[in-house]
Amino acid sequence: MAPTRPGPSSAPEPERVTAIDSASVQYARLRAELVDHVFPPGTVLLETMLSARYGVSRTPIRDALTRLEHDGLVERVVRGYRIRVATAEDIMELYEARIALESAAASAAALRRTELDLARLEHLAELLSEATEIEEISSVNADWHRTLWTAAHNSVLSDLLDRVITQMRLFDDSPVGAPNSLEKTVAEHEAILVALRANDAEAARVGVIAHLSRTRDVRLAKLAQVRP
Repeated sequence: MAPTRPGPSSAPEPERVTAIDSASVQYARLRAELVDHVFPPGTVLLETMLSARYGVSRTPIRDALTRLEHDGLVERVVRGYRIRVATAEDIMELYEARIALESAAASAAALRRTELDLARLEHLAELLSEATEIEEISSVNADWHRTLWTAAHNSVLSDLLDRVITQMRLFDDSPVGAPNSLEKTVAEHEAILVALRANDAEAARVGVIAHLSRTRDVRLAKLAQVRP
């Protein structure tokens, strides 16, 4: 009986795993630095510069930049990739998408939320009402909205909203929930919570639309002041 030949291994080759992991790591690292404004909007990113900065070859950097272009965070230019700078049209389009997605998530959350979902939202709402520092307000506000998406129990909606929010963070690092409008934000969140407690899908949807429409107008007004 002839010896059995071993079949091809189902495991990926080590070199390929390393390359994929490296590209993913550089993508996550660079994406985080973009949304945290380590590099100002409009900065041109060069493969050589980023390769030296992160201590890796240019290949994973190139792959990361290609993915970031697909995410809408950078755009290709002659010398490399440039971090996108927001226009009023960008803000309008992002809010149009976010309002459609998050109002749908709120409507679903009103019908699907668990008591634990509700408790988390109420806890974050309390933290937000007591927050005083800009960084804390921004962080807690973001957590509240992500918890709302989670309460919809729809991973597709959450993934789509995450992409939209990433672009919004790139374009503006000042929270709309800053002290001058925190009271309005807290009140609007409470209106949405009332709807969730009552399992009122339509009221939750309308509450999110009203809340995000106001924050959109605030961001557009701010953009007009910076670039009239």
